[in-house]
Amino acid sequence: MRLTHGAAVGLMAVVTLMWGTAGVVTRHLAQAHSFEITFWRSFFTMLALLVILPLWRGRAVFSQLRRGGQSLWISGVCWAVMFTAFMVALTLTSTASVLVTMSLGPLFTALAARFFIGHRLPVRTWSAIVVAGLGIGWMYGTQLLGGGGSLVGTLVALCVPLAGATQWTVVQHAHAKGQEVDLVPAVLIGATLSALVTLPLAWPFRAGLHDLGLLAFLGVFQLAIPCVLSVLCAQVLKAPEVALLALLEVIFGIALAWLGAGETPAASVLTGGVLVIGALVFNELLALRARRTTLADSALPGAH
Repeated sequence: MRLTHGAAVGLMAVVTLMWGTAGVVTRHLAQAHSFEITFWRSFFTMLALLVILPLWRGRAVFSQLRRGGQSLWISGVCWAVMFTAFMVALTLTSTASVLVTMSLGPLFTALAARFFIGHRLPVRTWSAIVVAGLGIGWMYGTQLLGGGGSLVGTLVALCVPLAGATQWTVVQHAHAKGQEVDLVPAVLIGATLSALVTLPLAWPFRAGLHDLGLLAFLGVFQLAIPCVLSVLCAQVLKAPEVALLALLEVIFGIALAWLGAGETPAASVLTGGVLVIGALVFNELLALRARRTTLADSALPGAH
């Protein structure tokens, strides 16, 4: 069943709220350490997807893992990097720093499209990149002057948008060659690889039942289910709409960590975040407006 536009918008907002719970839940872990946190979250995500995907797509979804080719597995590796870097970064720096850094994804993707695929970028996107760069520069510079621990976490978080841009470039390159990459089995590959890579680093396990319950929540309700729902939303919503709605994760994530774990974001992160999010919102709104104008013009009599 295909969602209506309004239902897709509402569902995407719920998805971002689910994504945004990562920071506040992580702050309530009692014993699990960085790589153990990452392992259990990826492991529970893998288990959830092994149940969800056959029910949703049928058992044929597993045959796609064998037939998917190089692009599917590269996409899976990118997902593994994103899953791993995100959780490790959360253990090293504030939720706000991680989420603001992650929000650079659309701009990194635009730059990757320009330099690796040859897409021309409009002036509005170049302007957004400059403004967002100033915001990130301010945030990183303040952390560098204030101490290295927070900066290390933010640099680890930077791997998330870089891996996301790499994945998009690979998917677009495959599409240009007539090959379609199904992101749903790619997510399963990513969760599996993340769990395998972090398993030896997670040993010895320290998580008790309390921590395992929270980590299972992260794997199932913060990652697996919203990833599947976001794919459904993306079938209805245009790319600028998805990018705009996805920014709600930053707002939800910071607010939940602030209210639910007492994690007050630093002033430098809020200042840099305003510049980054403002630039992204401005760019995506103009992109959406340009798309609507183009569709309206094409609908005029005599237009071709």
